[in-house]
Amino acid sequence: MLAILRHRTYRHLFLAQVIALVGTGLATVALGLLAYDIAGADAGAVLGFALAIKMVAYIGIAPIVGAYADRLPRKGLLVAADLLRAGVALFLPFVDAVWQVYVLIFVLQSASAAFTPTFQATIPEILPDEEEYTRALSLSRLAYDLESLLSPALAAALLTVMSFHWLFGGTAIGFVASALLVVTAALPHRAKVAKVAEGAWQKITRGTRIYLKTPRLLGLLAVTLAAAAGSAMVIVNTVVIVKGMGRAQEDVAMALAAYGGGSMLAALALPRLLGRLSERTVMIAGAAMLSALLLAFGAGTARNSGEIDWVILLCGWAVMGFAYAVCVTPAGRLLRRSSADTDRPALFAAQFALSHVCWLIAYPVAGQFGASFGMAAAFLLLSGIAAVGLLLGVRLWPTRDATEIFHAHPDLPPEHPHLLEFGTAEHRHAVVIDDLHTSWPGKG
Repeated sequence: MLAILRHRTYRHLFLAQVIALVGTGLATVALGLLAYDIAGADAGAVLGFALAIKMVAYIGIAPIVGAYADRLPRKGLLVAADLLRAGVALFLPFVDAVWQVYVLIFVLQSASAAFTPTFQATIPEILPDEEEYTRALSLSRLAYDLESLLSPALAAALLTVMSFHWLFGGTAIGFVASALLVVTAALPHRAKVAKVAEGAWQKITRGTRIYLKTPRLLGLLAVTLAAAAGSAMVIVNTVVIVKGMGRAQEDVAMALAAYGGGSMLAALALPRLLGRLSERTVMIAGAAMLSALLLAFGAGTARNSGEIDWVILLCGWAVMGFAYAVCVTPAGRLLRRSSADTDRPALFAAQFALSHVCWLIAYPVAGQFGASFGMAAAFLLLSGIAAVGLLLGVRLWPTRDATEIFHAHPDLPPEHPHLLEFGTAEHRHAVVIDDLHTSWPGKG
């Protein structure tokens, strides 16, 4: 897997991603301490609202940036987003009111909503070979999991010698370093294509319209809902479950480490799995695992009056992490396969926004339902949500998912940009280029 780092451009972008992730991890710890410093016992409410702001920024800003990303210099957009995030991180230590935190978090997450989909859409162009791209996706998954383990430990070590305010400085340094690495990366030039006249709303919603007319991507969205149900239970309620057992704070980290370890195991296994099985088979299996595991935990917790055995929790969380990574890691392959170069930023932005709608559904269910009705009820309801995602995935994602679909546009003028791209009125591709056709099997 590490052999993929021999590609200089990808190596620079991957290091930029890792450094920015570490900076974000430090900011997460520092933000919690800042919220407590400002709001005291209401810090949880502050962080909860900040999380909601993050989701709103992701859902609202990503499609807008994706729509106009093809008109902006890609490197300049990535660097500007990094520098904006660094600037916000430098401002955060000086805030003294909750509303200031909310404003800066919105700006920070809006910059992330611009950076992340653009970054993700760039990697397929750098690594056109699907096998190499699969390794890159798995390596990216490993980076996310390692960051979730290492950043809290690094923050804890730094807090022994400095105030938490200085952690925001580390965050800013991370984003600046990420920007420098992007500057030194030789990004491929976008091909110039004829522009289709579109209104602002049509352009902003273009990626979403493409996404929702592509069957495999509807299946991806359904599987993402199942993934969100499982991960929300872990992220939101691990501390409640572990502390409810009367265990120490270190055991919370151990439970989350088990979840991350399962995810890393999946990342290591996926290149080989995807070499033998289709994405549909692998991802549907992951969604089924999540739904079944949540159901088993719910039934067991209800039967045992809310108690969970510690070893069972660790093993279950590890399997949950494995199933989650199986559901989400191959998404980039599907998005690349379902888009032309010119539409790729918009499509990645649509996936970024729509996937966070799934988390916006799952997080409140995990938190509020668990707090009001107990962990057994939260497990069972989230199992139901995961089952809905599983069934929709099976229904919407065609079993015979052709990579390319033959179709014709006899009514289009020869100078239409779509025909200019493919050369003839009759051609093959597997993407929804515009509203003139969809990629449903049997339709042209």
